[in-house]
Amino acid sequence: MSNDFVNLLERLVNNGVNFVIVGGFAGIAHGCIYVTQDIDICCDFSPSNLLALQRAVSDLNPVHRMTPQRKKLELTEEGCAQLKNLYLDTEEGQLDCLSFLDGLGDYSQAKQESEVIEVEGTKMHVLSLNALVKTKRAMNRPRDKEAILQLEAIKELRRR
Repeated sequence: MSNDFVNLLERLVNNGVNFVIVGGFAGIAHGCIYVTQDIDICCDFSPSNLLALQRAVSDLNPVHRMTPQRKKLELTEEGCAQLKNLYLDTEEGQLDCLSFLDGLGDYSQAKQESEVIEVEGTKMHVLSLNALVKTKRAMNRPRDKEAILQLEAIKELRRR
């Protein structure tokens, strides 16, 4: 895990953001050997949690990655109600914040199907191996098919 990504995750934890690591980093946490360019999290999209997320990254010059103008992240309590996903570029890397995972559900379901890991002394939730396979199957993208092969192999090794 890159130091920038670790720093970004530690900032979220230290600011009390409720999230679960999903996607590529969840796969890496379970032993996959592919490369990912961002951190995907499923998080509580309540205004208080999104404002905590904004505080966590505010000094990293966060901008909305998917908007043509790459607008600066400036959340308000009222504006948070409009959001379903949040795709950010920061000085520490890309952070994709999802309110829902295909094949699994929202943040509360993701948290139920997560486990706690420790990264450089910081505890955080990561999607369980079985739940990660479910989401990868539901998305059914070419890169997810490769990840499923690795995840299934890891499951088999753990069974032995």
